Amino acid sequence: MAEPVTTDRSPAPDPAAPDGWAVPGRRDVAAGAAFVPPASLPDFAELARAVLPPAVWDFVDGGSGTETTLAANRAALDRVAVLPRVLTGVDRPHTGAALPGGRYAMPVAVAPMAYQKLLHPDGELALAAAARAADVPYVASTLGSTPIEEVAAVGGAVWFQLYWLRDRGLVADLLDRAHDAGCSALMVTVDVPVLGRRLRDVRNGFTLPPHVTAANLPGGRDDLAHQGTPGVSAVAVHTGAVFAPALSWADLAWLRERTRLPLLVKGILDPRDAVRAAETGVDAVVVSNHGGRQLDGAPASAAVLPEVVAAVGERCAVLLDSGVRGGADVLRALALGASGVLVGRPLLWALAAGGRAGAEAALALLGAELRDALTLAGCADPAAARQLRTLIGG
Repeated sequence: MAEPVTTDRSPAPDPAAPDGWAVPGRRDVAAGAAFVPPASLPDFAELARAVLPPAVWDFVDGGSGTETTLAANRAALDRVAVLPRVLTGVDRPHTGAALPGGRYAMPVAVAPMAYQKLLHPDGELALAAAARAADVPYVASTLGSTPIEEVAAVGGAVWFQLYWLRDRGLVADLLDRAHDAGCSALMVTVDVPVLGRRLRDVRNGFTLPPHVTAANLPGGRDDLAHQGTPGVSAVAVHTGAVFAPALSWADLAWLRERTRLPLLVKGILDPRDAVRAAETGVDAVVVSNHGGRQLDGAPASAAVLPEVVAAVGERCAVLLDSGVRGGADVLRALALGASGVLVGRPLLWALAAGGRAGAEAALALLGAELRDALTLAGCADPAAARQLRTLIGG
C-alpha cells in the first residue's frame, strides 16, 4: 500500500534543489541539473513518479472504482486509425485553430485540474505561464490552489472552470471574480454531483497537506479536506459538503443568462445531453468522463465523440477530454470531428518533473508532435484534419 500523505508537511526547502524549490514530502531530483525533457508526453509520468510522495502520485494518476473507464480512455484512442492523405503538397503545416474565445496556436487547452501546488510550489502559476508561452488557453479550476485573480494576472488566455456549489451566492461571486479577472471563457463541469469513489485515495486516507488550499473558496470552506481519517478520502468528504448534487438544466440556463462569455459544458457523454446543451445556447460541449475519475463503467470519451459530433451538428463546438497523450491523439480527435482537446495528466506530470520549464517543454513537444502528425496525414492545418476518415480497430 502506498504511504499516506501525513499532516507534517513543512520541511525546509532544499537550497540545492533546482531553483531552490521543494514540494514537502517529495523526493527532489539531483541539484543543479538542467531540466532535460523526455521524448514523449507519457515519459513525463515516470519523472513525476520519481519525485512525488506515493499518495500524491495516486491522487493524480488514479481513477474511480476498478479504473475500468480510466483504462478504456487510452484503449479507445489506440483503436482509432487515421487514413492519411497523400500527394497533398503539404510542406509545413500550421497548427493554429479557433476555440471558444479566440484563435490559438494549437487546438488544445490545458484541462482544469485541482490543487496544482501538490505537484510543485509554483502550482497553477507555473502551468498558466507555460500555457501563455505556448499560446493555448489555461483552464483555472474552482478548486485551484492559487486564486483566480493571480492566475489571470499571469497573462494569456485564461478560462474559468466552475463547479456548482451548494451556496448559490458563492457561485455568483465566483462568476463575478472570473469576469473581473478578465477570463475569456467559462467552463461548467456537470459530471460531479458527488466525487467518484477513488479507491487509491480511500486506501491512502488521502488528505490535503496544510500548504495546499482551495484558494478560490472563502477561508475555512476547505477545512474538511485537511482532516485525515484512515480509510477515508478527505477530498471526497470536502467536495460532498460543498458541491451541489442536484445541478439541473434550469441551472445551466441561469448560467447562460448570467454570462456573456463563451460557455462550455464539460462532462457530456450522451448525445441527447449534448443536443440539449446546444439548445440552451452553450458555445461548446466537452465530451469527457473526467479522466476516468467519476462513473466507473462509463464509456471512453473517444468512443462516443463521433455520435456527439453528429448529434449537435453546427450548433456548437465539440471538444474531447480524457486520455489524450500526444499529438497523434489530437489528430485522432480532429479526425473524429472534434474542434480541439483538453490535455490534463501529462501536464501535471511535467509540472511535477520540472515546474514551469517542464510544462513548457511538454506543450512544445505536443506542438511538435501535432505538426508531425499533420504532415504525415497530408493536412495543411487542423481544419483539414477534420476531413480525414478513420477506422475503428484498424
